[in-house]
Amino acid sequence: MNTQIINLNLPNQISENEIKLLLAIKMYELNKVTLGQASKIAGLSKATFIEILGKYKVPIFNYSPEELREELGL
Repeated sequence: MNTQIINLNLPNQISENEIKLLLAIKMYELNKVTLGQASKIAGLSKATFIEILGKYKVPIFNYSPEELREELGL
């Protein structure tokens, strides 16, 4: 994965880690990055990132009902 460095002026009440986490969640939700890439952006293990996705109600599987039926052989 190619990387970019960006500089942001943020309010003091928002930490760098919080921004990284929120960015990673949204990028994953929009299918811009994989689960592994998102967890790296957030600086977390995949397992921890998956737990946090659950807290934010972001599904880790992005299948349509038809794709899910196909995948499960139903």
